[in-house]
Amino acid sequence: MDVAVETTPAVLILLGPPGAGKGTQARKLEEQFGLVQLSTGDLLRDAVAKGTEAGKQAKAAMDSGGLVSDAIVIAILRDRLAAPDCAKGVILDGFPRTTVQAEALDGLLSESRQRINAAVSLEVDDAAMVARVAGRYTCGGCGEGYHDDFKQPAQAGICDNCGGTEFKRRADDNAETVGARLEAYHAQTAPLITYYDGKNVLQRIDAMGEIDVIAQELAGIVKGAMS
Repeated sequence: MDVAVETTPAVLILLGPPGAGKGTQARKLEEQFGLVQLSTGDLLRDAVAKGTEAGKQAKAAMDSGGLVSDAIVIAILRDRLAAPDCAKGVILDGFPRTTVQAEALDGLLSESRQRINAAVSLEVDDAAMVARVAGRYTCGGCGEGYHDDFKQPAQAGICDNCGGTEFKRRADDNAETVGARLEAYHAQTAPLITYYDGKNVLQRIDAMGEIDVIAQELAGIVKGAMS
């Protein structure tokens, strides 16, 4: 008689600076493996909109101009991980940001006998990343991404995806701001790299290559993590 083997949901962390391709790669992993991407910002907005207890606490903190505490973020994450759509696993984007948060996350996962299966660092060349991010823009209608040098619409001024003609750029997507964000990212993330390397779950990927090549490497890591 076959015995059903109970598997715990996989928990993956994507580390990488703005423009490294975390969002693009997370969407590919969602489609391929049935995982759910969880970003801190989306989690907070969703909890506030639903009026959960943790969401109410988060709203109070934001309304007062303060920061949402790690305890509140962990409470919101606890609720979200229990949702049925997270049964296969999740991709965490934007959390943890510090070793204190990483330790709190470990404690949360231990409650349900889960663990971090892999923390993937998307490694970038800072100078090339500044050029990549500073030239990007999106379709105002569907959000399709473009770039001044690497990816322009087939027909100038018209989105390939939806036919829209309105495009927008983030105000902070300029060389000076991007450089400062990269410096802040490296300073903030270096301890996390050490933390997860010490737990033997850190994987590194060259994020300056082709999107499909990066996706293939990530898929191999995820398959190993979910086996």
